[in-house]
Amino acid sequence: MARRKKVYEGKAKILYEGPEPGTLIQYYKDDGQLDAVPPQAAVEGKGVLNNRLSEFFMSGLNGIGVPTHFIKRLNMREQVVRMAEIMPLEIVVRNYAAGAMTERLGLPLGTPLPRPIVEYYFKDEKLGNPMVSEEHIVAFNWGNQQDLDDIIALSLRVNDFLSGVMLGVGVRLADFRLEVGRVWEGDFMRLIVADEISPDSCRLWDIRGLDLSERAAQGHEPIPMANVYTELARRLGVLPTNVTHNTKPTLIN
Repeated sequence: MARRKKVYEGKAKILYEGPEPGTLIQYYKDDGQLDAVPPQAAVEGKGVLNNRLSEFFMSGLNGIGVPTHFIKRLNMREQVVRMAEIMPLEIVVRNYAAGAMTERLGLPLGTPLPRPIVEYYFKDEKLGNPMVSEEHIVAFNWGNQQDLDDIIALSLRVNDFLSGVMLGVGVRLADFRLEVGRVWEGDFMRLIVADEISPDSCRLWDIRGLDLSERAAQGHEPIPMANVYTELARRLGVLPTNVTHNTKPTLIN
């Protein structure tokens, strides 16, 4: 079998040329993502679980009419995805105050937001992925006003879906990060959800225990989700039977 041509390698994934024109093979590594929310360490078997979890979420979004790049899962670590022109933006949707928002606005960690808030960050690690406004995006031609309207609509639909799914298994979705890509169908261009949806790109809190408002009133932080990869896959019913760590992922030094 001919060797696949590598197209791109990031912290958590490798992209190879796909089996058909306009497709890619996305391979999930076990490496951690330092820019995840929150940062994730390298975990044995993480790539297998993220492959299954992203398949679950992307398939669910496709099923309700939210377009994604996901086509099908090939094996334990690989899936076929649609090739897209990735916008140089990270879109963060926040439901609760956490991370940088608590620092910027002085909000207590875990404060429910009055409505989901969509933020934009310019994808440049050398600059620290700075937060940008819609004015920056239009001025520097990273997207136009129609793109921004579509991103907002897409992001909020993803948020509704993910929040509902997570709530159903006892998990609170504090915030998450999306990447969006452009695809062309003839002369028609549309935006789709790309990259992945997994614990590497979500901040998840376990609902078990005191209510968030009660914990905040008592000076306690929200409960982080323990063993997030394995536990989320187990709750969603997508935990592979041949993953070796049945209880707790093994951290790689």
